[in-house]
Parts: sequence; C-alpha cells; structure tokens
Amino acid sequence: MKDKKITLRDLMKNEKVIKYIKEADRYLEKIGYTEHGLRHAKYVGKTAGRILKELGHPLRRVELAEIAGFLHDIGNVIHRDHHAQFGALIAHELLLEAGMNLDEVIEITQAIGNHHEEDGVPVKDITAALIIADKSDVHRSRVRARHADIKRDIHDRVNYSARKSRVIIFPDKKIIKFDIEINTKISPVMEYFEIFLQRMIIASRAAKSLGQKFELFINGTRML
Repeated sequence: MKDKKITLRDLMKNEKVIKYIKEADRYLEKIGYTEHGLRHAKYVGKTAGRILKELGHPLRRVELAEIAGFLHDIGNVIHRDHHAQFGALIAHELLLEAGMNLDEVIEITQAIGNHHEEDGVPVKDITAALIIADKSDVHRSRVRARHADIKRDIHDRVNYSARKSRVIIFPDKKIIKFDIEINTKISPVMEYFEIFLQRMIIASRAAKSLGQKFELFINGTRML
C-alpha cells in the first residue's frame, strides 16, 4: 500500500486521535492539571509549524511539526510521568495505522518523546519547534478552576495571570522571542520563574539548535 501524506487536517478528523487527546485531558483534569486538550493540542501544532515556516524550513517539515505538536500530549492518557515516551509509542501506532511513511513516523515519535523539559533533547528541527511551541502556551484559558480557587495552586495562578502569550520570530536577527503579559496583581513575575525556569532552559536550547537566540520578555521587560 502506498504511503499517505498525512497532515494536521487529517488527524483533526481522525476519531481515534481525538479520543486519545480528550481522554488524556480528562485524566489530567482529575489529577488537577491545567487544560491539555484540543485547545492546547491545536495551539502547539499550529505554533510549531509556524516557527519552522517563518524560519524558512521546507513545507513538509512544517507539516510534520504541526502533527507532532497536535499529538504531543496523548501519552497523558496512560500517566503524567513519562507521558512524552508513552505518547511517542501511541503516536507511532496511530500514524502507521493511518498510512504514514515510516521515516516520517520516526521523526514525529522522536519529537514527541523529547518534548518534556525534564528529559527532552531538541535533536532535530521538528523537536525544537515542538518544544518552543509547547512551553509558550501560558494563558488564563488553560485554567479549569474558578477565579475564586486561583489562590490554591501556583500553576493555575500563573496561567490565569497571563493575559497574552505569543512566540515572535525574527529570522533576520536570528531571534525567537517569548512575549508575555502578566497581571502581577494575580501572580508576581517571580512565580512564573518558580515553575517555568526549567521550561525556559529547554526552550533556549531548542532555539539554539535552530540557529536562533532565545529571548523572554515579560510585561515589556527582557528577562532572558
């Protein structure tokens, strides 16, 4: 059977893929994590693709980054611990079943398996774009708790404080910038670093692997 050129659009119509993403998010909701469902999956997929596109990478690399981003958190359906590696194995089976070329499946499984800040390595362009996109998704829309409950959890508090978060690419200057606006009345900037420092470190490494410099701006002030 001839290999299929699978795209993000195909996966967004795939009932099994959607089922995995939704069930993974339900599990995370049960254990008190922020939103990791379809909203996050679509954001990370499209942002990962945009990063490679704006850096001038070939279209198929852009499409593979979109796929890796969309699938990256499905391993949470098994457990939060080692979810990157679990997700890589699940994605491997789903993509082969969908008819994707084995070489492309390997690229995506490698990216998913290396996206987590605790043990990930930005070994290729797709992996690096996925890491940057994933770590940039800080926003109040990810908070499940009511506003009255924000004081209980630092992750909810920091995400709820984020009014805007975006990745800006400056290919001519070779800079990838995180630009974040935080309501410091809800969460001080120090709390952002308390929970996101390790994520910023791997994002910086990912940018470097793409030949770019990483910068972090919070409320207009450069932090990194």
